[in-house]
Amino acid sequence: MDKGDDNSQGWSRRNFLQTVSVGAPTLTLVMDHGHIPDAMPQVSPSTGGRFHPMDLKGIFTASSADFGPRPQAQSLGAESARDRLIRTPAGERTFRGIPFVLGPEGTHEKRWLVLSEEKRSWTVKSVDISARRGVGFFCLASFCDWDKNEAPPPGEDLIEQVGQRLAEAILVYDDGSETTAPIRRRFEVGPPSIPWGHLCFASVTHTAPAPQKLSDPLRNGMDWGNRQTAIGGGDYAAGPIVWISSLRNPNPDKPLKLLRLRSTSADPLVICGITEFNGRENPLRYERLRLYRLTLPDAAAKPSERWKLGIDLGVVGRTFLPNQFDPETWLRAPRAGLGGRERPAPGNTHLYAEISASPEATLTLTDSQTGKLYEFDLGRVSPGVEWTATPDGARIQVIETEKVWLHGRVLDAATRRPTPVRIAFRSKEGRYIPPYGHRTEINDAWFEDYGADVKLMDESFAYVDGTFQVELPVGEVFVEITKGFEYSPVRRRLQIEPNQRELQLEVSRFTDLRSRGWVTADTHVHFLSPSTAILEGQSEGLNLISLLAAQWGDLFTNVGDLSYGPLLSQDGETMVQVNTENRQHVLGHLGLVGGIGAPVFPMSADGPDESSLGGPLWNSLAEWTDAQKKRDGLVVAVHFPYPTAELAADIVLGKIDAVELFPYGEYFNTLRFLDWYRYLNCGYRLPAVGGTDKMGAYMPAGTNRTYAHLGKQEFTFANWAKAVRSGNTFMTTGPLLVFQCDGHTPGEEIAFGAGGGTVEARVEAKSFVPFHRLELVLNGKVVASREEKSGTKELSLEERVRVPGSGWLAARCASRLGPTTNWGLGIQAHTSPVYFAVPGQDPFDAPSVAYMLTLIEGAEIWTENFAVRSDPDRMARALKVLRDAREILHRRMHEHGISH
Repeated sequence: MDKGDDNSQGWSRRNFLQTVSVGAPTLTLVMDHGHIPDAMPQVSPSTGGRFHPMDLKGIFTASSADFGPRPQAQSLGAESARDRLIRTPAGERTFRGIPFVLGPEGTHEKRWLVLSEEKRSWTVKSVDISARRGVGFFCLASFCDWDKNEAPPPGEDLIEQVGQRLAEAILVYDDGSETTAPIRRRFEVGPPSIPWGHLCFASVTHTAPAPQKLSDPLRNGMDWGNRQTAIGGGDYAAGPIVWISSLRNPNPDKPLKLLRLRSTSADPLVICGITEFNGRENPLRYERLRLYRLTLPDAAAKPSERWKLGIDLGVVGRTFLPNQFDPETWLRAPRAGLGGRERPAPGNTHLYAEISASPEATLTLTDSQTGKLYEFDLGRVSPGVEWTATPDGARIQVIETEKVWLHGRVLDAATRRPTPVRIAFRSKEGRYIPPYGHRTEINDAWFEDYGADVKLMDESFAYVDGTFQVELPVGEVFVEITKGFEYSPVRRRLQIEPNQRELQLEVSRFTDLRSRGWVTADTHVHFLSPSTAILEGQSEGLNLISLLAAQWGDLFTNVGDLSYGPLLSQDGETMVQVNTENRQHVLGHLGLVGGIGAPVFPMSADGPDESSLGGPLWNSLAEWTDAQKKRDGLVVAVHFPYPTAELAADIVLGKIDAVELFPYGEYFNTLRFLDWYRYLNCGYRLPAVGGTDKMGAYMPAGTNRTYAHLGKQEFTFANWAKAVRSGNTFMTTGPLLVFQCDGHTPGEEIAFGAGGGTVEARVEAKSFVPFHRLELVLNGKVVASREEKSGTKELSLEERVRVPGSGWLAARCASRLGPTTNWGLGIQAHTSPVYFAVPGQDPFDAPSVAYMLTLIEGAEIWTENFAVRSDPDRMARALKVLRDAREILHRRMHEHGISH
């Protein structure tokens, strides 16, 4: 079709995108009953565009009051709830990009043309309306009465009147020939409100769906769930519905005389407005979503604020500005698998838009700085051709002109079997393309998106089970694949062919600690369903996920999963254990991991943010630990050392099995590690574990993880917990550390005589991302190190270390490539210590003990003065824990000749 003649008179479609100028053809009313209008409608100047709204005010026959109250109208808004009258939109309106001239406001104003076989003062049987030549479609805005058969009286078997012929639209041509189209219930028209599932087949509601952002404001603060669909409005919007249909003229080139609307039923058809459309494509039928690239007239500092897109017959979905993406740099970058921040392309003159529209649509680009408007006739924009706007200065092009649907597999290179992975496809411009079933935009806020997707800072990934389906553009595409810390991350350029239907990819291990007796775990995950946690664990190379049920005020998460027991993957290599995080917002947080029998409740104590408002201090942390020990469970001080008050007392009393360390920053000089060193220097043996505290899609499970050595023991939860208690562990956000002293592994003790001795320390480090420094740490001080300034993925260190007395030695390493995730985790690893014992030497550090005493004093003051009191016995037991620990520390200080 040649669309060049649409504006042959020089009329612009711009009028229909912003303001609507209307024209009224000559109308002839043929009356079988009812009244003759006092005056025929006046003719207004026509816009001359392809839409010609008819001004029907001279032939409207009914007001809302004439039509009368309906019981169903009470659901159409507050006013209708009072008088049960129907109130449709009024005045100049645009529905689905089509301009209409509707009747006036007011329940007593004539605003509708009502067709019916039943003779009433406000109905007519038929009406003739003169029509323009070249009309392709007549667009009707109408509704009908509710179907009484949808709610039959009790005992009656009635069939809904789907397809009931309410009226006919007859096109009468100059030569006297006619063509007739039906107007039927649930086809071309429907009632002002519908129950779910009662949409029409040949018409749409006047409320079009529209894109919405995840960050858009919530309506009344309660619409979070609907916001996740990224689509607002649509067919089931509130308020009276006007149904929009488009009746095709099968002979648009044949001279047309008039449109005749004729009733065929006593049930009324209510016409609210009619618009002629000169196009040849149905204005209500949109093409599939296409990606367009617009070249802007000039660059702008904030182009998204300056340039605005609009469209008449369609929907502009997602719009975005290009970011810096150089394929060769991306392929060579050392940060594969870590995620990163997007950077806007400098001097950008492009805007991308995903659009679903009629071939008849006009897209507008408005410069909000100057008010200048550019128009694109999308029917002229064909694949591979860049079109210039009217007026000149902006251009548009369809990109990704051909796509193919692929069935994909990711194989383990060693086993040749599909393996779960984290995967991301990116277009040649760097745009994320998710596999089917995964989000394009991932909501990474707290407790908002906990499906099988993850967003590492600004880069998105999907978790797949080793198989997937995806629609990719033909041509150059890029893929990134990761699988935990023992597989080399993959970044590849792909060439997708036009007839391709299959895609096979591979990942390869560079080391296999599992075969050497190591098991890896994330000790701290929230909100996932256990089955989704299995998929994420497999994709991230985890053997165990500790999924922690918790209380957050009146919100309880994963509590319903506690009774099920461990969930195992089919190969038995990934386990999800649902446990509890027991929390008090000042005294401390504990991960109660594993255990036999009923969980340790309550999970929270003493008010917000953890417990409910006014919740009392039911117990101390120590009581939770004692209950967990009776269950043969593991007690982890999660996100050590915060909150830190009672935790000091529990460590002194020997109630903590392990501490969960978070490597923030570029190195280890943070309180999280320094506090750990202080406790170690005072002789408290605390194995290191790693967990993520994952509470949203911003954090992949296992980003911070624990490796524990089981040796030849079977992988069971009990054996893993035993290995953690024994202390042969390391925590890591990437590097893998294997450390020994004189053949002893972390957690073990080496005994010396008086004066200490010398040990042969050896550490091996491997990593899926480059790291730069490897160190041995004796009693918190670096005693040996090796550095590769340019970075390496493998490094070892052997050193003879002089040990002067009781203490500990551990290994650690770090990369300068961090941070990763929105939490800014560094790329680091740290082993648990090997311990040294010398007779008569008690590891002791006076400043550290004084620090612990200060924390315990703070816990006592808070408990006595601010805790919401439970019964006196419970409060006394909570305070006794603190006093017992204080006595132990005072005694130790006295033994070392220090008064306090």
